[in-house]
Amino acid sequence: MTASSIESGAQRAGRYASAFAVGETAAPGAWGSIAAACLDALDSLPERANLGFIYVTAALADDLGSIVTFLRERSGVADWTGTVGLGVMASGAEFYDRPALSILVAALPEGSYRPFRPVVSDMADFDRHHGAWVGEHKPILGVVHGDPRNPAIVDIVEAVSGKTSAFLVGGLTASESPEFPQVCGTLAEGGLSGVLFSSEQLAVTGLSQGCTPIGESHEVTGAAGQGIVTSLDDRPALAVLREDVGELLARDLSRIGGYIFAALPIPGSDTGDYLVRNLVGLDMERECLQIGDEVAGGDRLGFCRRDHASARSDLKRMLEDLRERAGGAPRAALYFSCVARGRHLFGTNSEELQLIRETFGDIPLSGFFANGEISNNRLYGYTGVLTLLL
Repeated sequence: MTASSIESGAQRAGRYASAFAVGETAAPGAWGSIAAACLDALDSLPERANLGFIYVTAALADDLGSIVTFLRERSGVADWTGTVGLGVMASGAEFYDRPALSILVAALPEGSYRPFRPVVSDMADFDRHHGAWVGEHKPILGVVHGDPRNPAIVDIVEAVSGKTSAFLVGGLTASESPEFPQVCGTLAEGGLSGVLFSSEQLAVTGLSQGCTPIGESHEVTGAAGQGIVTSLDDRPALAVLREDVGELLARDLSRIGGYIFAALPIPGSDTGDYLVRNLVGLDMERECLQIGDEVAGGDRLGFCRRDHASARSDLKRMLEDLRERAGGAPRAALYFSCVARGRHLFGTNSEELQLIRETFGDIPLSGFFANGEISNNRLYGYTGVLTLLL
């Protein structure tokens, strides 16, 4: 996504000097001391800062409301949006398995952004509260957070994107506690919340797949509901899978768990985008398979593999593409990555975030490891979604 209007880097610097700042902390202690340390870690607090992004690890989920109140009172930043992740991010660093907090604060022109509370089902309440602003400001970007427990979350993402015409980026809450809080003024849960930006905020976004397609996609010629695929290209589905994964893996399909996935091509995509879905089960007797999504006859389905080398290569491709499209140094960034990436795919030395810093420098960056990633109007898995704020 690229904003429709263009400014030079010098013009942007003149209008928005020091408009973004980031702070992070990961340490034992009470939430108050952690939040205070995070504020102290801000490289600067932008003058007239009015919007903050906040991401916490699960260890701080129960204290999130208190943390937001503290940050609002101590910083003067009125509007906050964010959620809980299994890990949180800052420039070049990832934090897991301990109380950790990452914030990004911004000073934006008055009226150039619009927070919204969770859309849980239909769009009626959203229209009532935000329809006039959307019509006047025609937002081009939305940073959103969703509740993975809502069975309609995929439809809600598509509905909000369609209603606003904004390019959405974000992720689903990843919490180890019974609560799945989102920050949207106060705490809430159950749907999709976030903030919309008018065209005054320029941005570019990119999506990196954590998997690499294996061969070509196939036509689903037999499906039995609940994600069960009986045939591909008029052949037994399992026979096609064996052929695609190669002789070595085909000898023992029990070895493909966590390595081979289903890939659902996105119709009309000019970039070869696809949705990654788990292989839920294999029926050796009936030669069929089950994936973690609904499929029907006539759909396209392929297979992909997930490994460090392919994920690293695709991330570097995405970063180089974004650097070219940004046309200069970004002022800040937000990154949303799958819980299965990070340390599980790139190792324990924050390689995923290090690659971003190597490409764009030590810019203010915040984000979290999500239970599903949002790019444009779709919910993805095993991906990384990077947004550069220009």
